[in-house]
Amino acid sequence: MTFLPSPLRSALKLTCAAGLLVSLSALSAAAFDTRARAAYVLDQETDTVLLAKNADLALPPASMSKLMTLYVAFEAIRDGRLTLDERLPVSEHAMSYKGSTMFLNTQDRVRVEDLLRGIIVLSGNDACVVLAEALSPDGTEAGFARYMTKRAQEMGMENSTFANSNGWPAAGHRMSVEDLAILAEKLIEDFPQYYPLFAEREFEFDGRAPSNVRNRNPLLGLGIGADGLKTGHTSEAGYGLVGSAAQGDRRVIFVITGLDSTTARAEEAEALVNWSFRQFAKKTVAKAGVPVAEAEVWRGAEATVGLVPAEDLTVLLPALAGREITGEVVYTGPIDAPIEKGQQLAELVLQPDELPEVRLPLVAEKDIPTGGFPVRVKTAAEVLVKRFLSGPEASQ
Repeated sequence: MTFLPSPLRSALKLTCAAGLLVSLSALSAAAFDTRARAAYVLDQETDTVLLAKNADLALPPASMSKLMTLYVAFEAIRDGRLTLDERLPVSEHAMSYKGSTMFLNTQDRVRVEDLLRGIIVLSGNDACVVLAEALSPDGTEAGFARYMTKRAQEMGMENSTFANSNGWPAAGHRMSVEDLAILAEKLIEDFPQYYPLFAEREFEFDGRAPSNVRNRNPLLGLGIGADGLKTGHTSEAGYGLVGSAAQGDRRVIFVITGLDSTTARAEEAEALVNWSFRQFAKKTVAKAGVPVAEAEVWRGAEATVGLVPAEDLTVLLPALAGREITGEVVYTGPIDAPIEKGQQLAELVLQPDELPEVRLPLVAEKDIPTGGFPVRVKTAAEVLVKRFLSGPEASQ
């Protein structure tokens, strides 16, 4: 007769001490009370959401949606469908846009690199349309907007739909702050060669618009690590900013929207950056190779196997945290032998105050081969005893 292990989900309470873990006490980071209608803050490396307010609400993104036009353009350059030195014509439709522009006209043929800088630094509505018409499946801005919507869905941006290339107010042109954060992270990670463009503070194009040469990002030059990405404003959307800042080995990405003035946008953005870096810090919560717990083994040469991190486990925690944390090790067991060293067997689950749950992988400390005949007999007997003691439910 063969006895199989019951598929039970076992949990072990783990109180970490003796230098094994360094983490939370009763102290936690104070929540940020933002004035923005919607806000989202992400610690990039640890993928920790520090703040989410109306994060998945589809709102008018204004010029912040120009980031999607830029992403599609960067993809085209990467794929060889567009080059930085290529010159593109300007249509009547592109020239017709008002608001923030590069003052392009139909006599122009503009280098792609200048168009990119015109979008990033000058927020050029006309520059967006020039690129959109060049890359659109059907040569129109509307066709490009439909492609942007499709591409955004493929990228996991579930609350984004586009009606144009530049964020001009239009029915159905919407993005959530979480989607904008996803887009910002992809721009930073997928196109690092172009990301420095977002930190440019001035761009003079052909001397045409001396009043529109400065980047509107209020954080650039403040010495807080800000290096992107895009502001936005319409009467419907209010004032918003998709921003990012790096200090040391940390980078935060944040989105705010729905503020009532440029001053409020600047103050809120700077406060968010300072809060993100001052109130949270990366901490190593488990060392590679150091056992965190043990898991029961089924029909193995040994009854248990140590559960260890394959590498140092680092998480983002409130900076004022103490030196102890209660975690939980979760696995489905007993675990059937043979077991190979390094095989993932369990998860270490932490629930820091004011932060999302963190799940970290744990692996086998060493090889556990299958036990011989005496081990199998002993295991079968133990199972029979457990079932007898547990009653009829144990055999169901």
